[in-house]
Amino acid sequence: MKRKGFLGILIFLHSWKPASAFFAGHGNHKENSPFLNNLEAGKGGDYYDKNLALFEEELDIRPKVSSLLGKLVNYTNLTQGVKEHEEAESTDGSKKKVSKSPSMGTLMGVYLPCMQNIFGVILFLRLTWMVGMAGVLQSFLIVLLCCCCTMLTTISMSAIATNGVVPAGGSYFMISRSLGPEFGGAVGLCFYLGTTFAGAMYILGAIEILLTYIVPQAAIFHPSGAHDASSAMLNNMRVYGTVFLLLMAVVVFVGVKYVNKFASLFLACVVISILSIYAGAIKSIFDPPEFPICMLGNRTLSRDQFDVCAKTIVKDNITVASKLWKLFCLNTNLTTNCDEYFLLNNVSEIAGIPGAASGILKDNLWSNYLEKGEILEKAHHPSVDAAGQKNNLHLYVLSDIATSFMVLVGIFFPSVTGIMAGSNRSGDLKDAQKSIPIGTILAIVTTSLVCILLKLAEYGDAVNKNLVVGTLSWPSPWVIVIGSFFSTCGAGLQSLTGAPRLLQAIAKDNIIPFLWVFGHGKANGEPTWALLLTALIAELGILIASLDMVAPILSMFFLMCYLFVNLACAVQTLLRTPNWRPRFKYYHWALSFLGMSICLALMFISSWYYALVAMLIAGMIYKYIEYQG
Repeated sequence: MKRKGFLGILIFLHSWKPASAFFAGHGNHKENSPFLNNLEAGKGGDYYDKNLALFEEELDIRPKVSSLLGKLVNYTNLTQGVKEHEEAESTDGSKKKVSKSPSMGTLMGVYLPCMQNIFGVILFLRLTWMVGMAGVLQSFLIVLLCCCCTMLTTISMSAIATNGVVPAGGSYFMISRSLGPEFGGAVGLCFYLGTTFAGAMYILGAIEILLTYIVPQAAIFHPSGAHDASSAMLNNMRVYGTVFLLLMAVVVFVGVKYVNKFASLFLACVVISILSIYAGAIKSIFDPPEFPICMLGNRTLSRDQFDVCAKTIVKDNITVASKLWKLFCLNTNLTTNCDEYFLLNNVSEIAGIPGAASGILKDNLWSNYLEKGEILEKAHHPSVDAAGQKNNLHLYVLSDIATSFMVLVGIFFPSVTGIMAGSNRSGDLKDAQKSIPIGTILAIVTTSLVCILLKLAEYGDAVNKNLVVGTLSWPSPWVIVIGSFFSTCGAGLQSLTGAPRLLQAIAKDNIIPFLWVFGHGKANGEPTWALLLTALIAELGILIASLDMVAPILSMFFLMCYLFVNLACAVQTLLRTPNWRPRFKYYHWALSFLGMSICLALMFISSWYYALVAMLIAGMIYKYIEYQG
């Protein structure tokens, strides 16, 4: 009895762990994740850094704040495989670095990259304009549709990520190894084309910010007449866009290590800009910013050519004609007959951003769609109906394009793409099956809330040459203007970095034989030929020179990509494919089918002819890969 008791004490002492060791292993096993149906117990050692320090001595070896700051400083927005090329450039052939095991977590590896990709040029340049055209209710519907599409696609992506071991190589490798080469090739090429046109869109957005809000004097082409402003701007966009594209392509060609050095800066620009908008929105409730809009009757005037919003001014105790009078009447004689609408209606100033407490949301509930060239009018504002002179139309704020619910869906959708940024780093993630679903879903929830809460302003970005979101921001409009410019440039640079490597990966798989040449590159693996093709395709988007025209094109390719992902997951489940066993708790084939249906609906809502072309291209790719065997 004594011997048994002594052995029992030894066994107890051998198996006993201190409290800190118990908490270190408890609750960190993979089967405890609320998102996974995992039957295998994971090792708590992978999550050693997540422990709570119970003793003072542990704080010295587990510095929480410093480790987080260190990760933020070393943050990279480069895709899987790019860092290996960077190391190959910076090390000699004789010196080989020891490969490191994947160490990125959910925050640095998935959440922040997705946030940086989703927050882009559409949010800063087109969101307030979209609310002004569609109204609060329909703009909410647009955001809801687009976010539902990406959320359901993320659930399908999460199912793919939890279907066995996640391979390194990004979204293309993850999808093609799980769903087969046909779906993988079709999704990969659609994703490549969408990413390439996204690079062109980001460059056009950066040029628009530069020439409209930062340095208007830098314009090369100037309008020769009152109606040539748009054509001059398009030519400026083409020239500057081509220059920016060449500079970015050279930077990517010289070495991705230079792109990586600015990753933290671009991320900081995005975060600071969003916080500045929220701070300004809260401040505007009590103290709205000064953003006066000059109105003639109920028509909005463009203040490019005059400064005083009045028909007359007092000069040396004498009432004289203002500059606005000279523009409409072509003389300074106050008794002369001129534009009938100008004479019969009063000139007034109203607050462009009256603040949330002023009831602006109620006034802006309903849509106000315009045809191209139509004057922007404010409903219920006093006005006398009269015919104005056509040669004075340039003095009003005119609609640049014909707007409708369908057009706005196509323009807005690129602002919710970027959900594959986390899966592009699958080889760098410590636990890809856990990080990809959690990080991507949290990023979509965060960005959706930001888009919904930013629907405050009534007028678009063309009034008085001021960016509405910038005027709303705190402490200065320049925070948004400069921040959006650098973040947009960073997004364009990232697209031009990731797209060639995606094409190179597809070419190396040899599923599309005529692309074999794009699998080759420099000695360190840099995709030189793929970069050249990417730059040429992006130049096509630059030559279009209109952000509103390029956005629907890349929307089609991204929607086609998401449609294939949802379709493949639903088909694999319904056919009960033996190698398809996703462990994501909230996945169901009906959700994938619903996501596919929303993608298809959004494609035809945006542009039915673009949708047919995109489906034809994707179908041809799929059948070609199937034919090649």
